[in-house]
Amino acid sequence: MSSYDRKQDEVRRMLGASRPALPPGLTARAAGRGRRILRRRRRLRTAGWVLLALAVCAFCVWAALVRPWVASPAQTPPLVWDR
Repeated sequence: MSSYDRKQDEVRRMLGASRPALPPGLTARAAGRGRRILRRRRRLRTAGWVLLALAVCAFCVWAALVRPWVASPAQTPPLVWDR
């Protein structure tokens, strides 16, 4: 018998064997865990969007007050050449 035939027989035995009984309440626990995971992800996503919105608002306020696009006035007078 080749190794391929042995592996195939082993797989057939594994698939043909009776499956072990699941513990009671396993589906309810799994569903509850899934709901908690989804709720946590939703909260994190909401918190991320809120932080992004706050950062955009803070940047807009800073830009309105500082106006970085306006050139600052020169602190020294220009040089004048008298010749």
